[in-house]
Amino acid sequence: MNPSQAWTSLRDLACAPYRAAGRFAWHFARGKLSMDPVFRHLIESGHLRPGARVLDIGCGQGLLASLLASSGALARDGRWPSTWPPAPVPAHVTGIELMPRDVDRARAALAPLGDAAQFVCGDMRHTAFPPVDAVVILDVLHYIGIDEQDQVLARVRAALAPGGRLLLRVGDASARRGFAVSQWVDAVVTRIRGHRVLPQYGRTLAEWSAQLERLGFAVHSQPMSAGTPFANVLLVAEARP
Repeated sequence: MNPSQAWTSLRDLACAPYRAAGRFAWHFARGKLSMDPVFRHLIESGHLRPGARVLDIGCGQGLLASLLASSGALARDGRWPSTWPPAPVPAHVTGIELMPRDVDRARAALAPLGDAAQFVCGDMRHTAFPPVDAVVILDVLHYIGIDEQDQVLARVRAALAPGGRLLLRVGDASARRGFAVSQWVDAVVTRIRGHRVLPQYGRTLAEWSAQLERLGFAVHSQPMSAGTPFANVLLVAEARP
């Protein structure tokens, strides 16, 4: 199976459980996995290792947990492309999400994962982070103030094992137009999902990178907006010993 075919199959496998959580949950999952480039990148990049303990902060309805679990099903079926790194089947995924509706959808859809996934309804500023090998934060830190962002990142660093990775997608505030578009879209999607629109606090890519370096990470970045009008960047930060 070539990578494009494999990704389509993986997307479909990851979306299928959301039928149990209602039409909105399934359509949202399919739209997000089809249009957002970060999910396929996480599969093809090897940033998430097999057997990792993963913390997904701002997990929404648990799409990442479903995608990682589905990677194992695809591999077991012999459809995993040889050009991809090993399927990143996690040992455990902990998802933290502020919005109760999203947590309910995650639990309804992914109950078959049993003890392999846990979804906690809580505020990332106050919810305890378990010891983990990888932390994923996609497009959520800008909803809290700068000082609070720093506190969350410091707690992430403390939770990570040496050599563990933080995968952090942010908007680059120095790309003014793309950043403004992403803020507007965030507000619209938040309303559609039935949530209150929150203020947004951005930083430039240089500021994000410098803060992560101060916290003890080795950092590199790559654009993560392909096919979109946004100014998103994925920061891959490895915890230094």
